[in-house]
Amino acid sequence: MIENDTIRLLRECDAGIKMGISSIDDVFDNVKDQTFKKQLKDSKSAHEKLGTEIRGMLANYSDTGKDPNPMAKGMSWIKTNAKMMMDESDQTVANLITDGCNMGVKSLSKYLNQYKAADEKSKDITKRLITVESDLARDIRGYL
Repeated sequence: MIENDTIRLLRECDAGIKMGISSIDDVFDNVKDQTFKKQLKDSKSAHEKLGTEIRGMLANYSDTGKDPNPMAKGMSWIKTNAKMMMDESDQTVANLITDGCNMGVKSLSKYLNQYKAADEKSKDITKRLITVESDLARDIRGYL
């Protein structure tokens, strides 16, 4: 049971990280403010670092991870492009990223509660990912 919950939790983190990186990549070139760009770049780096750690943990279980749900990724891409076509401002980017961060925190918190038998190391990395998402949403509030 512990192993199954651990793998499931790590897979969800892996998918969430991939979704977060993709979302940042989708909007990055539209950001005008250099401080905002740096915040996104730093958050992407933090996501990538956690992703490497998670994939290493999954490899110990002979698991290759999980990609984001194609429907969710497609809907996110459509929403991002539609909003950016209407308004290419930093405010629009901040709105999109904040929504994504909030969804990430909500989903990860749900999985943390759902997979209670996961080992402490996987719970810790999930909490660190939640912190990265929460911090980014907080740090970019000035652009909303």
